[in-house]
This record gives sequence, C-alpha cells and structure tokens, in this order.
Amino acid sequence: MSLVTSLSGRRMKGYLPDYYETSRVMDSILQAQGTELDLLRVSLEETLQQFFVSSATWGLDAWEAELGIAPVPDKPEDQRRAVIHAKLRGVGTVTVELLQSVAGAYERGAVEVTQQPALYQFTVRFVDTLGTPPNLDDLQAAIEEIKPAHLQVVYQYKYFLLNQLHQTMTIKDIQTRKMTDFAPFIPVS
Repeated sequence: MSLVTSLSGRRMKGYLPDYYETSRVMDSILQAQGTELDLLRVSLEETLQQFFVSSATWGLDAWEAELGIAPVPDKPEDQRRAVIHAKLRGVGTVTVELLQSVAGAYERGAVEVTQQPALYQFTVRFVDTLGTPPNLDDLQAAIEEIKPAHLQVVYQYKYFLLNQLHQTMTIKDIQTRKMTDFAPFIPVS
C-alpha cells in the first residue's frame, strides 16, 4: 500500500522503476516533494488568476493602483471588479456605445443613452433595474470621469406605480411580496 497521497507525488512515482513500488523511504520522499509541488501549483494558478480582473482577489489592489482608482477594501469584490472593468472600458472617444459599455460593466447596468445636443446633455436610462441599481455611486463616477466636461448627464430610473397592478392584487398581498416579484406586472417602456 502506497503512502503517497499528493497528486504530484503519485505522478512522480509512476515514472520510477517498479522496485520502488514497496519502498517506504521513497514513498516518504515522494509525499514530501509531491506536497510541495501541489502547493506550488495552487500558488501559480492563484497568481495567474490575479492577471484577469474577473478572477482577481488579492490582486484587485494592484489593478486599482495601476488604474489610479482609490481602493476601498471594505467594498465587495464584485463591485471593485465592476469599477475596474468600467475604467478599462472607458478609454477612447466618448460615444453612446462607450457609455453603454461602461455602464454594462456594473451589476444591472444595462442602459439606454439618448443625446440632447441642443441642451448640451445626454440621458442615461436604466432599463433592467427597478429603482436605483447597486453600486450607483461608482457608475456615476465612471460616467462623470469619461464624459466631456461641457455635457450634463441626466439619470432616469425605472419605477412602477401601484395603479400599474390594476386590480390584480390587494394592498395586503403587495406588502407580503418582494419587489422582484412584480417584474411581470411592469410594462416595458
């Protein structure tokens, strides 16, 4: 019976001659070396993950430093990633597509952007979120950073009114439901 439990140790044992199959000394050596190689492999894979924003954890600090983003370690990782993605996307000439791409980096950030050149403004309307989306402050900061200084941005949020339920539910029924339960009742505009 082999004492080698590490994956790398078992792999190395497969390369050795058969007379080492019953050697407890060789099993001990392979277990020690195999354990170290397994730990090295895990460390290398974890380090590789830091090179990609979508999988980075402890490497988010480096991404934020590289992009000049003030780190907020208490913020959830998914929100920190969204800020980094938005910063990476927000390069180039400011177009409607660029604004939509930056907003799309955030959770529930699907938006429609309409321009009002005569008013020197554009409107960002949230299309997949009821109320205000999570991480709104970061999204607004990202848009403010990339938009031309002479343009004003107006945000429009989607809400629904109780009269939109139109005799489908009682007030008591409404009070016991979550906001997300009402999505089928909300007209698409």
